[in-house]
Amino acid sequence: MKRGCATAKLESVTGYVIGENMLELYQQTGKMALGSRLRQLSEALAAQAARVYPLYHVEIDPKWFPVFFMLRSGNSLSISVLADAIGHSHASVSKIVKEMTAAGLIVNEKTPADGRINQVRLSDKAKQFVPNLQRQCDDAEAVVEELLQQSQHKLWEAISEVEYLLNEEDFYSRMKNKYSAGERHKIDLVEYRNSHREAFRDLNYDWIERHFTVEESDRAQLEAPREYILDKGGYIVMALYEGQAVGTCALIRHGNGSWELAKMAVSDVAKGKGIGYLLGMDIISKAREFGANKLFLESNTTLSPAINLYKKLGFKRIVGEPSPYARCNIQMEQEL
Repeated sequence: MKRGCATAKLESVTGYVIGENMLELYQQTGKMALGSRLRQLSEALAAQAARVYPLYHVEIDPKWFPVFFMLRSGNSLSISVLADAIGHSHASVSKIVKEMTAAGLIVNEKTPADGRINQVRLSDKAKQFVPNLQRQCDDAEAVVEELLQQSQHKLWEAISEVEYLLNEEDFYSRMKNKYSAGERHKIDLVEYRNSHREAFRDLNYDWIERHFTVEESDRAQLEAPREYILDKGGYIVMALYEGQAVGTCALIRHGNGSWELAKMAVSDVAKGKGIGYLLGMDIISKAREFGANKLFLESNTTLSPAINLYKKLGFKRIVGEPSPYARCNIQMEQEL
């Protein structure tokens, strides 16, 4: 009987195998279905493992196993310790403990040192299952080892490698980077022209007013960027996304020979596309072209994404001259 993907189950003499329609789906979707396929494999193994407990005369619900395993030595442990040890939430472990208590498998008691803290241990009834459970665990380990030896590819090692790599950079971050890389093809960085005057002003006003208060130094540079930035030897870059100005940043030359990365702003509609990084790299490149030896910036530590961006660009925290901006509480610098 042919079954559709929505109803296909993992069925075999031992309980479960992937249906033909599901295999066809995986072939069509390819590696992006990794999570779904691992979940289905996990569900299949869990369903098969549930049938093992009666075989070894271990009368526990499979979902209780982590708690039972931690208590098998006879120790009393608090729910918090159990939750930390098995990687479950406190609420989840509490629910399991209640179910095991109702089944007569767990005894609750207060700690001698602090009567406010509950601890749990296995009951005498539960301890009767420990030898059989140990045999079950030993046999399960042997079966898994046989299964891995029969496999051409080293699944266990591969899973460990994937876990390690995802701890270094999670899946969402990797997808975000891939998305940003694709979006960058739609982004053009162009040098400021008079036609960008309103966009430069509005992008910055919007950003400052969202987080702080516009100050007089801001108004002077934003209302007359050519006079206060460009005519003094500075530079402004605009980021265009599909032709629309969505970001900007300025390189300001100061009278003492120092150079500042300033007035970086990205529209909310363009967040997550890596535009800030592109703007920063362009300003750094232009500063080198102008012969600058150092480049500094001023910001506020409440702006965590911005601070992380500056660090990514190579800036390090310094203690410099007092800032003319009330909102500034951190200064950063980069040697070029």
